[in-house]
Amino acid sequence: MSILEVQVKPNTKQQKIDKTDAGIWVVYLRSPPVDGKANKELIQLIAKELGLPKSRISIKAGANSRRKWVEVLVEP
Repeated sequence: MSILEVQVKPNTKQQKIDKTDAGIWVVYLRSPPVDGKANKELIQLIAKELGLPKSRISIKAGANSRRKWVEVLVEP
């Protein structure tokens, strides 16, 4: 199990992930932060980046915030 600190920027023109020197992932999402759309897109994008199924990614804290802590379950 691993925890990622993620800064989300919703409603952008393109999807991308930047990683800072401090270990924070800055994730640019197309979806607006309405009805959980941005959170769903975030999980999908992180799963794709890590090559894992979406079921192994979950938001542990900050679901209603731009700063989130995302848990990644990695198989042994």
